[in-house]
Amino acid sequence: MPERDALRILPMVREDAAEAAALEKVCFPEAWSEASYRATLLLPYAHYFKAVVETGEGEKIVGTVGLQVIAGDGEISNVAVLPAFRRRGIAHRLLEEVFLAGKTLVPGDYTLEVREGNTAARALYESFGFVTEGVRKNFYTNPTEHALIMWKRRAGET
Repeated sequence: MPERDALRILPMVREDAAEAAALEKVCFPEAWSEASYRATLLLPYAHYFKAVVETGEGEKIVGTVGLQVIAGDGEISNVAVLPAFRRRGIAHRLLEEVFLAGKTLVPGDYTLEVREGNTAARALYESFGFVTEGVRKNFYTNPTEHALIMWKRRAGET
């Protein structure tokens, strides 16, 4: 595992699209394509971040997260960490960056969708104050699974 200081969280740029798509392909059965990343990274309301480590061959993206600001709320997507780098706090660090950016970008609440059976991700999101407020039945395929719609309400935050 890279030391905390060796791991850097940076804004994603269009040149990262191929590597981000390859990472997703390892992590998700329904991964975004390089073209999807390239198009999304052009949107003025889309803010994506990458977790990078230095290797002998240069920087390697080991995790990603997306934030899209829609109607004042922050929609979090594409939370992915390469299997060899999981359980090391990388997804937590990525989400910290999202909420730091969100202080100026997101006036409202945050939402995300997660596979019902992804207990590790659900625990991570709950640690940030997300709660399940809805279900999209059979939303995911390969395998078919419900999506839990989680929200982090900002009422009362200072």
